[in-house]
Amino acid sequence: MKRYKLGMVAAEFNFDITSMMIERAKSEAEFLEVEIARTIMVPGVFDMPLAVKKMLEEKDIDAVITLGAVIEGETEHDDVVISHASRKIADLSLEYNKPVAFGVTGPGMSRLQAVDRIEKGREVVDVAVKMLKRLGK
Repeated sequence: MKRYKLGMVAAEFNFDITSMMIERAKSEAEFLEVEIARTIMVPGVFDMPLAVKKMLEEKDIDAVITLGAVIEGETEHDDVVISHASRKIADLSLEYNKPVAFGVTGPGMSRLQAVDRIEKGREVVDVAVKMLKRLGK
């Protein structure tokens, strides 16, 4: 059976939360016997698409997972960040014909809600592996 290699793109913004998501992702990858072969840390979720693209261009990367937490502020900035990043990331998945699992939480969530959602780090690895298997990759 093929051992899948995942790329991980994670946001440094709200790192107290994303660091916990990263640890959950690593544990789940180990449990599922897949490898997180490369990690790129980006400043924030809005910066993810370029790093995702670089990962997808690598022949030995089978799928990419993204991790981040977009917490609600006093403006609608969180909506803009998630909307633009998620749309471009979905487009890249289609363009490169490889799964990209979206493990970014938000928008409209408080810091406490973000902490409650750190298990998305585990779940996003599951999604990537399921997609690879279902696509016969």
